Amino acid sequence: MVQASQSSMPTDAGARPEAATDPGPPTRRRVAAIDIGTNSIHLLIAEVDVQLSTFSVLLAEKSTTRLGERDPDSGDLSAEAIERSFRTLSHNRELAESHGVEQIVTAATSAVREAPNGRDFLQAIQNQLGLEVDLVSGPEEARLIYLGVLSGMAFGERPHTIIDIGGGSTELVLADGRDARALTSTRIGAVRLQREFCQQDPLPPERRGFLQAYIQGSLDPAVAELRRALRPGEVPQLVGTSGTAMALAALAAADDERPTLKLQGYRLSRDRVDQLVARLLAMTPEQRRALPAINERRAEIIVPGALILQTAMAMLGARDLVVCDRALREGLIVDWMLRNRILGDRFAFQSTIRERTVRHLARSFGVDLARAERVAAHALSLYDQSRGLLHDDAGPGQELLWAAALLHTCGKSINISAYHKHSWYLIRHGELLGYSQAEHLMVAAIARYHRRSLPKKRHESWLLIEGREQRRTVTAMALLLRLAAALDRRPAAVIGTIRLHSLPPGDDRGVAVELVPREMGPGEGAVDLSLERWSLRSCSDVVMEACGLVLRVPEPPQP
Repeated sequence: MVQASQSSMPTDAGARPEAATDPGPPTRRRVAAIDIGTNSIHLLIAEVDVQLSTFSVLLAEKSTTRLGERDPDSGDLSAEAIERSFRTLSHNRELAESHGVEQIVTAATSAVREAPNGRDFLQAIQNQLGLEVDLVSGPEEARLIYLGVLSGMAFGERPHTIIDIGGGSTELVLADGRDARALTSTRIGAVRLQREFCQQDPLPPERRGFLQAYIQGSLDPAVAELRRALRPGEVPQLVGTSGTAMALAALAAADDERPTLKLQGYRLSRDRVDQLVARLLAMTPEQRRALPAINERRAEIIVPGALILQTAMAMLGARDLVVCDRALREGLIVDWMLRNRILGDRFAFQSTIRERTVRHLARSFGVDLARAERVAAHALSLYDQSRGLLHDDAGPGQELLWAAALLHTCGKSINISAYHKHSWYLIRHGELLGYSQAEHLMVAAIARYHRRSLPKKRHESWLLIEGREQRRTVTAMALLLRLAAALDRRPAAVIGTIRLHSLPPGDDRGVAVELVPREMGPGEGAVDLSLERWSLRSCSDVVMEACGLVLRVPEPPQP
């Protein structure tokens, strides 16, 4: 397991003791993670929500230190790289302490574990900076990457192959929602291959062919291990993490007609990867550095990294790649949560990732969760009863409807009269872990169209929804949310049951929605739901426009 180093927090020795009170265990705790990699040092400061068993990122920094540029004769970490790393780590420790973290967990990977003076380097870090660094093995690095991805993506029932191309090593992981079946690490990375094979730039064709053959030979044992762990008929989804995958996704997204705001969940086809690799191979170093989608230091090592990814996709038979922006440093946070018993186990963490991230976002935006839960319950009740009437969704829309219901009022803190538009903006720019990019946009759009006008072609929120089926789902789920929100007219819970059914033959084609008040307790008066019925009837025109159905809200029978 990764070691946790206790950072030395300053205390106020002269402070006067207050009256003895027991505030109970903290509900929010802060922790920092530092990943000392071959190419870069990453710092992440996270706030952990103990109740929801999740975390949010307060600060993330990356510094290119190039520890992989070792002495060519001895293989030692160079004095220049060590100096760069010490400056970065000192800065990282100061930043972490300024945020009040209780611990700093730190891990070093391939460059340090392979260098003859690697352990001396780590001892100097502990002596001079007070940071205890765990020197992780290749399989342990793969495990931590797996935990990081697990915290950011929903695996469902399909196995996933994770590829993380670092500066000095490439990790391949085969996992599903219950277990990591194979954890492998191969000694090929973007910095290592740039140093050993790319003295000429652009690469001559014969050198490129030699490098691709070398990559394939190096990856062969890992790919074979993953294949052995697959069950008959399984086709894994390939997930790409870290610098190379993110850089290729950024290059592809820059060429899209509607560039994405976030790369999390971005999908790259194998053909698109081939096109990008061919484009990069034809460029001079100056041309790559001029690309706005990637930084100058990444441009120096992108070619060998891209060749690793291209070769791995071909060997794995992957048709496409989904990008995940979580990796080892987030895995360090999840590992810390597991060891501190904030998570029961990593698989429970995976199975509830969507629910926890939605609740976390709702809480961050100050949503009245009791009322939002009530609206969500109404929406799901309507969903169950209206299949074949108001929607034909086979299941995927149900989770999106629930998420949109919990978040639909998050824009009220900005503008009460047009809050649906602000809710769309906040949801779109927020972090919804476990949802694909398309699903994220659909949740935001469902919240956007739960009131006022139906979708229009000119709306940005509508233009971002691609595909007829996705638009049909958004329209149907937004209508259900509109009806559910119309029933939320007062702070108290007053509705006991909602009954929806189609109008009988001979009547207009449509639906009837009956409302039954909840049972009142002793001393409580009877509930009159005329306000809720009036509010629901106000949706009649929209139901007709969206579905061509009449909406009737009958009065209760007279006693």
